Amino acid sequence: MRIERGTDRGNKRELPAHRAVAHRVAIAGLEAFSLVSDRTFPRHAHDQFGVGLVVSGGHRSWSSLGMVDARAGDLITVNPGELHDGSPMNGIPRAWQMLYCDPALVAFGLEGALDGEGSRPIEFARPAIDDPRCAALFQTLIAVATRPGSEPMAIEEATLHFLAEAFRRHGAYQARCDDRLPRMARVRQWPDEAPEQTASLADLAALVGVSRYQLLRGFVRETGMTPHAYRVQRRVRMARQCIIQGQTLSQAAAGSGFADQSHMTRAFTRQLRISPGRYRAALG
Repeated sequence: MRIERGTDRGNKRELPAHRAVAHRVAIAGLEAFSLVSDRTFPRHAHDQFGVGLVVSGGHRSWSSLGMVDARAGDLITVNPGELHDGSPMNGIPRAWQMLYCDPALVAFGLEGALDGEGSRPIEFARPAIDDPRCAALFQTLIAVATRPGSEPMAIEEATLHFLAEAFRRHGAYQARCDDRLPRMARVRQWPDEAPEQTASLADLAALVGVSRYQLLRGFVRETGMTPHAYRVQRRVRMARQCIIQGQTLSQAAAGSGFADQSHMTRAFTRQLRISPGRYRAALG
């Protein structure tokens, strides 16, 4: 994979290296990317399970377990809705391959594959995994998934083999919770359910009976980002779904609440590491 690095001729400043390639995959619910970058990405979340393999360099990310480092040969994981960020270690570009799996595909693939409480949702227990066996299965999967002309059955088989082994060795069943909804969880419902809508801090503070300052402080403490930043990343996820459904970029921008297409493009590229135009082209 070639690293693209430019130069700002005005001040001779070397620009960051970044290249992201979206691959066509012949089955629904699975997306594949190849990336090289020395960029730092802000905290965000995905609707899917994400699994990647660090090919070279090192990747540092914030997670609910604190800061985590992954080096060449390590797997990196993220669960649906889990906030995370990403930066290069020591400022050196890292290369990695990434697969995103829809929760429905994971649930279908794990049906009957695991012992235990099959009725409870499962997730990855750690955001960085040193496991040569799972790494080898991941390499097989992404090679089959991104190979032109691969038959869907072959991709499905490789996906099932990897998911079963990865969750068997590194999965954890989600804890049961009661019906009480914490205050900040109620606030998150607003951008989760309708990210295209607008609201002020005063509106949200009134929703849960706190001051605007208490709302801001509590939201940042629980999510790692401000309400506005959280809404933007939810809008990006909504825009991505609009694009998958076949909408034009301008329609996706309007439907997900962005002021215009350029605002969507900046937020989309910053969060997902690829422009919405290139993402749409990869869908075919």
